[in-house]
Amino acid sequence: MGPSSLEKIVALQRNPANIRNLCILAHVDHGKTTLADCLVATNGIISSRLAGKLRYLDSREDEQIRGITMKSSAISLHFSNGDQEFLLNVIDSPGHVDFSSEVSTAVRLCDGAVVVVDAVEGVCPQTQAVLRQAWLENIRPVLVINKIDRLIVELKLTPQEAYSHLQNILEQVNAVTGTLFTSKVLEERAEKEEEEEEEEEKGGKALSGDQVYDWSARLEEADDSLLYFSPDQGNVVFASATDGWGFSIQQFAHIYSQKMGIRAELLLRTLWGDFYLNAKAKRIMKGAQAKGKKPLFVQLVLDNIWSLYDAVVTRRDKEKVEKVVSSLGVKVLARDLRHSDPKVLLAAICSQWLPVSQAVLVMVCEKLPSPLDITAERVEKLMSAGARRFDSLPEKTQELKRAFLQCSSGEEDPLIVFVSKMFAVDTKTLPQNRQRPLTHEEMTQRRDLARQRHADSRAAELKGPAHSEGTPQEAPPPPPDSAQMESLTLKDSKPDEEEEHQTFIAFARVFSGVARKGQRVFVLGPKYDPTQALSTLPEGVRASDCVVEVPHLSCCSMENLYLLMGRELEELEKVSVGNVLGIGGLELSVLKSATVSSSPACPPFIPLSFEATPIVRVAIEPKHPSEMHKLVRGMRLLNQADPCAEVLIQETGEHVLVTAGEVHLQRCLDDLRDRFAKIEISASKPIIPFRETVVRPPKVDMVNEELGRQQKVAPTHQGRWSDTLHVDSGGLVTLTTPSRLATVSIRAVPLPQEVTGLLERSAALIRTLEQVNMSLREGKSLDVSQRTLEAIAGLKAQLESLLQGRKWRNAVERLWAFGPRRVGPNILLNGVEGYQRPSVWQCLSGAVQPAAATRDLDHSIVSGFQLAALAGPMCEEPLMGVCFSVEKWEVRSSAPPQHQDSLEESGPHGPINHGQGEGGGEAERRPEPASADCYGPVSGQLIAAVKDACRHAFQAQPQRLMAAMYTCEIMATADVLGRVYGVLGKREGRVLHEEMKEGTDMFLIKAVLPVAESFGFADEFRKRTSGLASPQLVFSHWEVISSDPYWVPTTEEEYLHFGEKADSANQSLKYMNAVRRRKGLYVEEKIVEHAEKQRTLSKNK
Repeated sequence: MGPSSLEKIVALQRNPANIRNLCILAHVDHGKTTLADCLVATNGIISSRLAGKLRYLDSREDEQIRGITMKSSAISLHFSNGDQEFLLNVIDSPGHVDFSSEVSTAVRLCDGAVVVVDAVEGVCPQTQAVLRQAWLENIRPVLVINKIDRLIVELKLTPQEAYSHLQNILEQVNAVTGTLFTSKVLEERAEKEEEEEEEEEKGGKALSGDQVYDWSARLEEADDSLLYFSPDQGNVVFASATDGWGFSIQQFAHIYSQKMGIRAELLLRTLWGDFYLNAKAKRIMKGAQAKGKKPLFVQLVLDNIWSLYDAVVTRRDKEKVEKVVSSLGVKVLARDLRHSDPKVLLAAICSQWLPVSQAVLVMVCEKLPSPLDITAERVEKLMSAGARRFDSLPEKTQELKRAFLQCSSGEEDPLIVFVSKMFAVDTKTLPQNRQRPLTHEEMTQRRDLARQRHADSRAAELKGPAHSEGTPQEAPPPPPDSAQMESLTLKDSKPDEEEEHQTFIAFARVFSGVARKGQRVFVLGPKYDPTQALSTLPEGVRASDCVVEVPHLSCCSMENLYLLMGRELEELEKVSVGNVLGIGGLELSVLKSATVSSSPACPPFIPLSFEATPIVRVAIEPKHPSEMHKLVRGMRLLNQADPCAEVLIQETGEHVLVTAGEVHLQRCLDDLRDRFAKIEISASKPIIPFRETVVRPPKVDMVNEELGRQQKVAPTHQGRWSDTLHVDSGGLVTLTTPSRLATVSIRAVPLPQEVTGLLERSAALIRTLEQVNMSLREGKSLDVSQRTLEAIAGLKAQLESLLQGRKWRNAVERLWAFGPRRVGPNILLNGVEGYQRPSVWQCLSGAVQPAAATRDLDHSIVSGFQLAALAGPMCEEPLMGVCFSVEKWEVRSSAPPQHQDSLEESGPHGPINHGQGEGGGEAERRPEPASADCYGPVSGQLIAAVKDACRHAFQAQPQRLMAAMYTCEIMATADVLGRVYGVLGKREGRVLHEEMKEGTDMFLIKAVLPVAESFGFADEFRKRTSGLASPQLVFSHWEVISSDPYWVPTTEEEYLHFGEKADSANQSLKYMNAVRRRKGLYVEEKIVEHAEKQRTLSKNK
């Protein structure tokens, strides 16, 4: 098919029934971009000979060098299938785990996905991840099993073995999909059961005690016929994109129905499966495996492909090749027949016999849904942001569902666009700035001007010598004045500014209405509430009107609309519903992603879910301090251009870049240096995050000797003692403020591991709970959805079930605060006797409890705890899994400075103990200057006292560091397995399990590796294994490092094992000192180890 004109594509954009929005998803190096090249070649954009070599959609230089895709790129293709014409918006996405955020941005805009799987490697970790992302976004996948040529050329399998291998791959893919489907069905069933139980309880019916609960009941009812991949359903293509061939069994069914006279429908049902051809009876029969016969797929399909490879690649048999060419009826050029590389001849034959693009595009058109087929379930899910249910949204908002489902594109229909990411392009490459071709008249005019200038210069040259002979030499021209100099400099500097300028284009899709160039629209932030806006804004308001201030709502105009064509952009006047497009002019209103609409009733879409968590941090500074402003601007642009990168300024003033991994970090630094800041920058070594925690006292020491037998206690790092600080043997810390006005007693206890994990997972819910409590404290009413309340009640129930035992009695009700930043995995408990304060769960009861008498200083206790949880005593890293219990809290009356020392002896009448009730009399006795002002000196001293008390209580327990851990998935051959284990062992890795992939010599190894040891890991891996193993690193969890950083050898056995100075490296101490050194904290280490007298060489003689 020839190249398509822009007019043709614009015409196709108006018919949503024939539009297909699809993304290509796969594990890294499974052949996505090569497949995309084959599809692009059908439109004549690139030569079919260059498909797979050019990697057209990898437009960045570093993508071409590394050979991996790093960003999602879209291109619009025209395809004719029979008498119908289709517009295909194809998005090529990365497969590397560091760039999985780009996959999320692509999947949101699509209705279908082409999942590519390597025929040798099968289902890999990232294949599972992309299938899960497609499932979460409710988009339909189709399968391409790629690189089948590797089964022939590399593994040298027979057609029968290859058939079994392909069956295994299909089973693996279907197993992943089946797991996702089962979990969804069971979730829905559990929700329905709960609703039924509630209804029965309301109705007064009781369930019979002997009722059996059947989990599989709903699974049998659920329709999963369209869920699985099967060649006979037409949603699987077998291909070798690099050799240019691919087929679905429909093609072979059509070929053989004409040759053999068997109905195509029958062949379609029997070509894949346990069927064979009985030559005598001329019938297709079942039971090929039992009878030892060749399956139909092997006999009619694979045998032909294997014999073609045998003739062309293996034997290079010219006679047989000519026979094959004539029997297939394809035309091969003489230069291809003579070519020294047999792959060129193979590609020439296959691209005419079984073109991969034809097979894939026909499958896409027939099996993937159009924008009109969007499901109601997906629409409701997209519109239910936060914890809101769709049916709890305003009526006007729910009416928008109809516009979604019908893909309305009328004048009055609301425009709804979702922007999934912003990407930067050079301003020069925009269509409006591109050099247009000159007309014939302009060319003639320019030629005449050039001739005139040339004639004038020749005349001046001839006249020059004669003139200079007769006339005295002229004086040199006067130097230009300062104003002229300034204008010259400005003129010279303008091009540089233009060169630096990057324009941001929004990568978006129209879900309803028609987007028009210059149209004013509302930009809805993620926290935008349509209920509040509809009550504030006047009826029928438009974005072009002057809008009243509404939180998280802004207006802007779509200045330009672009058709995305891979490396190029084409300008459009309007874009109809169901199309993917680029929008210019939104960079000041949209940071990374947003919902854009012409109606304020539209809710913001649910946020994108990212598989990879940004964990790798580096501090960045310019080489020349004078260029700091350029760095700040560049980092702001980088933050906008990358969906996953985070940019922040730490308390120390460092500019920090947070990325998903090493490759992602390198790309971000290159972008910052070459595109956004355009200055020389220096990046620090990666800032490795740690967490500090306390553990239960260990039972054995470092040499596994029982502590009890040796009459030893586990070492704890006690804090310093003073007249205001007391630490008892049980770990209770009592601290008095310097003014002797307040005393607090705090104990630190380790939280169970399950509770820490629950608090970490529920961070978003705890943040919502904190917002609700803040509103209740301020006396405001906050409308909380029933779903959110149910989730909060569920969190409370889970905490109650996990915090069992005498030590944790009534702990959930006594919860004072979470920390750090009010959402972290540490808790503060109220253990003060008799002090009743508003519960953190008060939103569940509905009634607001009256505030206690110590309300003013209550904030000081919480603030002190938050500060202590944010920076622990070991190396100023955040705490994790620690519970602080406030067991005593007293505030004394103020006294003159000379009597401050006697306050401690003032007896029972002096102190006001907040454990003795909450009556009004106590508040009256409390003096005004001491604590009435919540920002007074007592408040500040109490914050500092609580912080110090928490730190000392932490130090009174056995302390440990927690390291961030990666899950490392490695695919390696058997001969490099030993080296894999060697590299993992050297870097403190731990292998969890290994298994051999069926039908291959590949091993799949799953290990955990500290993030601190992961830098340079992938490079070392490739070097040691000669590129035969490649690791995939994904942030997994936090893990306690078992060694005590403060441990020193004390017994004879420990001296024998570890030497006088604990010569074997203490991993925990090494990490702790590295962090302290980076932060400029004191590090306890000997600078001079061996201070022997220095002797010169001359004295040694």
